Amino acid sequence: KNGRGIDPASKLDAESDILVEDGRIAKVKEKIKGKADKVIDAKGCFVMPGFIDLHVHLRDPGFEEKETVVTGAKAAARGGFTTILAMPNTKPVVDNADVVNYVHQKAKNLAPVHVLQIGAVTKGQEGRKLADIKKMVQAGSPAISEDGKSVMNTELYYRAMQVAKEEGIPVFAHCEDKKLMHGGVMNAGERAKELGMPGILNEVEDIIVARDIVLAGSIGVHLHLCHCSTAKSVWMVKQAKENGMPVTAEACPHHFTLSSDDMVPGDTNFKMNPPLRAKEDVEALKEGLAKDIMNVISTDHAPHAAEEKNKSMKEAAFGIVGLETSASLTYTELVKTGVLTPMQMADKMSYYPAKVLGFKDKGIIDAGMIADLVVFDPAAEYVINPEEFASKGKNTPFGGRKVDGKVRYTLVDGNVVYED
Repeated sequence: KNGRGIDPASKLDAESDILVEDGRIAKVKEKIKGKADKVIDAKGCFVMPGFIDLHVHLRDPGFEEKETVVTGAKAAARGGFTTILAMPNTKPVVDNADVVNYVHQKAKNLAPVHVLQIGAVTKGQEGRKLADIKKMVQAGSPAISEDGKSVMNTELYYRAMQVAKEEGIPVFAHCEDKKLMHGGVMNAGERAKELGMPGILNEVEDIIVARDIVLAGSIGVHLHLCHCSTAKSVWMVKQAKENGMPVTAEACPHHFTLSSDDMVPGDTNFKMNPPLRAKEDVEALKEGLAKDIMNVISTDHAPHAAEEKNKSMKEAAFGIVGLETSASLTYTELVKTGVLTPMQMADKMSYYPAKVLGFKDKGIIDAGMIADLVVFDPAAEYVINPEEFASKGKNTPFGGRKVDGKVRYTLVDGNVVYED
């Protein structure tokens, strides 16, 4: 009751009561009278469709010391996420229906949020033979991705895209020309020279973005570009959309919040792939989000055990966690500063990700829809403390950072799965 309902589908942005019955939304109106088993007073808060994260690493199976389906899902609930998509670079790699079923069954039995397992493009993510895409889709995989790397064999990738098109699923692309990486650990530029670190060129991303857009355009398959980090990526997405190509793209909070200038020497929590880029890239991402060129905000939540990060910059693992900080960083960096409206925040974190997946009953606040909801308090201020994370991963560059906006409640299928 009394919350500010924000629903991109209907353009609702007004004080609203929402009645939930049997896991679905029964009614949305200004004042709803009558008794309920539980009443949440959402005064002063945004009530949005539950956030959907298209890009999460749960590390399960095989790397449970970093994260599990359960710990990752608990972190998601704390962050206001009601549905998350797990990337396939596990051990074994998710390249067949059995591993998809393992994750889905474990999530169904133990996870507080919906978990969907993406399938790999190639067997073992080795880039030699196609994975069993059709059977993974039958088992419930919503997309395919080789995330963590690119499929460098263009002919093989072309065939994978054809199968994805036949199966009616999107291809999620991690764009990286590995032959151009040259052992880089941070963005190439003056800051890398200053710190004496090998750099990662923007072209590492840009060349594969261009290739993948051309391939997807010729096949007509939905291409979703993961964790875009360069100004040229934003420009190419804009061109693709203007030419009617089926391309969507995501940006991550770390890429629109921090630049390579913010890197703390020796702090491997600032090491991620793609790396933190130059300030002009950060500004291009923000503009791309503001103008709805970039449709989605995802986390690329990448938990690591402490010992994998407690190494030199050159040896430490790439990646940071993001599920528990994403909403606050998005609100602080984009909404409070006027780059995005609260409606655009809901659009990029809830409604549009649901559209990418073809969901008809998620990402929307309306009668009949699944009651996946988040109550977000924009007036709350707090300091990010990684020790409080539900995730096993504490690897974040945002520890000690003061942010605005906090998730107060997360509801999945009408049940409160997180309460602050």
